[in-house]
Amino acid sequence: MPTLLVIQGPTGVGKTELALRVAEHYGCPILNCDSRQLYRDIPIGTAAPTAAEQARVRHYFVGTLDLTEDYSAGQYERDALALLDRLFREHDVLILSGGSMLYADAVCHGLDDLPAVPAAIRADVQRGYEEGGIAWLQQEVQRLDPDYWTIVDQMNPARLRHCVELSLATGKPYSSLLTKQSSLRPFRIVKIGLDRPREELYERINRRVVQMMDDGFLEEARRVYPERRLNSLQTVGYKELFAYMDGTCDLPRAIEMIQQNTRHYAKRQLTWLRRDPDIHWLDAREAYEKNLHIIDGLLRSGGLQAE
Repeated sequence: MPTLLVIQGPTGVGKTELALRVAEHYGCPILNCDSRQLYRDIPIGTAAPTAAEQARVRHYFVGTLDLTEDYSAGQYERDALALLDRLFREHDVLILSGGSMLYADAVCHGLDDLPAVPAAIRADVQRGYEEGGIAWLQQEVQRLDPDYWTIVDQMNPARLRHCVELSLATGKPYSSLLTKQSSLRPFRIVKIGLDRPREELYERINRRVVQMMDDGFLEEARRVYPERRLNSLQTVGYKELFAYMDGTCDLPRAIEMIQQNTRHYAKRQLTWLRRDPDIHWLDAREAYEKNLHIIDGLLRSGGLQAE
């Protein structure tokens, strides 16, 4: 049976290089499941695969959307499943890798069939967001669904708004509506989680932010600053640099906040992933050859052979 290898882990842990090594080993492409890397014009701030990395292995869902386009996990599920159906005609194994856990879950398990939100509630929530900004949404999520608050991307207004709308519409916490009942897929799924000690991970995150600034992150943020209210730019990194451009903080403080908020995001990613009993965890400190050997064993158990 064809197999989808899902490589996950917190931001900055080293997923990109492991995915590249495994893809080269099996001669297969990589499907990106980082929701922000789908957008073009912001490759530095989203740590998208570089031109050199994309030259090593064919990537899908990288830089395919304009910043003004709205895109959802549901749309990603449909697009990814259609692509997988085509690619599995040529490959026994394909790789799905990225930090957006909801997108990965949508492909692996499908999304829950949630009730419609009444127009009046949707309008009330939109009004609250317009008047109180993302801080209002954050407060409402903490009040209505504290469990979801621990795992959601707290800087993503679309996710926060979705939680608030459904919690108000149903009178129940949004997280209680997520049944996690898997849809059947015509392929085998093997999940890999990559991790390393917390202090080491945080230091890698801090260094990566500095490297991103050296690579031109500030200039990239300046180019998209006129469109700063787009949903695609409501994410860690850009919001802090936009605050600097607005004059509400200096640049060293903005960089410090990017590092801090990225560390917090990594912690939430791990909280989400630790709840999945199907993930095979690997130590990112191990040699690539050792981790490749482990992955190879998991895949061969399903009858797959490296190309």
